[in-house]
Amino acid sequence: MTAKLKTLAMQLAVAAAIGGIACAAAAHELTLAECAEGGDFIMHAAMSRENGMTREAFLERMENDIRMIQAFPPQLRWFVQDEDDEELLTSAARLVFDSPREPESHQSEFLAVCAARVSAATDPRAAVVDVDAADSEAPEEN
Repeated sequence: MTAKLKTLAMQLAVAAAIGGIACAAAAHELTLAECAEGGDFIMHAAMSRENGMTREAFLERMENDIRMIQAFPPQLRWFVQDEDDEELLTSAARLVFDSPREPESHQSEFLAVCAARVSAATDPRAAVVDVDAADSEAPEEN
């Protein structure tokens, strides 16, 4: 009986490991609600910049927070459920400091990029928004 239990335990462990690998490999599909929350975060990052927070201090705190969040299972996390989420959020935060604009402008840009990811996830034929191209096509203010 003990040998059968050990065999069953081993089979369950292998199944759990394989299941975990399959779950980890599946990309997290963002929702529009997550995009809105991420947009608010990026707007607040720009507000922090305007209030004197340095790029280094903000990004270091953000990186530490992300590492702490990643201690929880992905399904319990907000936004940074996988590497793609993390890169989307951190690249937008870097842009806040590397290309300073009004907080609402950074928020809008993040929302456009994030919404394009949501559209692409729901419809693979959806076009990806090129923010730089959109900015260059915008009419100049007089």
